[in-house]
Amino acid sequence: MKDNKLIKEIMKIFWIFVIGCIIGYITEMIVVFVQKGFFESRQGLLYGPFIPVYGIGAVIYYLFFSKVKCKNKVYAFFYTMILGGVVEFLCSYIQQRLFNTVSWNYSNLPFNIDGRTSLLHCTYWGIAGVLYIAYISPLIEKIDQIICQKKVKILTYFVMLFMVFNISISCIAGIRQKERMNNIPPSNEFEKFIDTHYNDDYMNRIYTNKIDVIA
Repeated sequence: MKDNKLIKEIMKIFWIFVIGCIIGYITEMIVVFVQKGFFESRQGLLYGPFIPVYGIGAVIYYLFFSKVKCKNKVYAFFYTMILGGVVEFLCSYIQQRLFNTVSWNYSNLPFNIDGRTSLLHCTYWGIAGVLYIAYISPLIEKIDQIICQKKVKILTYFVMLFMVFNISISCIAGIRQKERMNNIPPSNEFEKFIDTHYNDDYMNRIYTNKIDVIA
């Protein structure tokens, strides 16, 4: 019984992550369109409309508000303002450490922290937190009923496998690009395959806002 409850919770968290990734992608597309006047893909993985930092943020919100029953929107704003800023900072730091790249740089904004997050973007995270408890949280409670359905469970397992592959190949391709930047040749057939199918031109087309960082 406990195992079933745990599996159910993992499935729910997984869908929160996926939905958060997609919402983040749509949000970024709209922002880019407003700023530049045309659509430009801002995906964070090689395949599909996913930006993981938003998915991680959504999961953090869910886990936090599951423990802290906060209905006060002012408190929720400040809680998620801090949580979102920490998530954004850590995701940027980890990306740079793994791939020698960053996907955002706020060094030109006042009150930024190492260019990885800023007061303005923390404010956005806070607003997102208020919207979360007002509109998203009530919907999440209904996910339990949906994921109990057999067809949804099967779909979840397939999407999980796809996301594991997607995240894995995205990380591998990113690490190989970093190695190529450092003039490290492929050491086996698999790395040759990665270099052929995920070369620099391909990676730069996918990650349009990626900024290379000199190690």
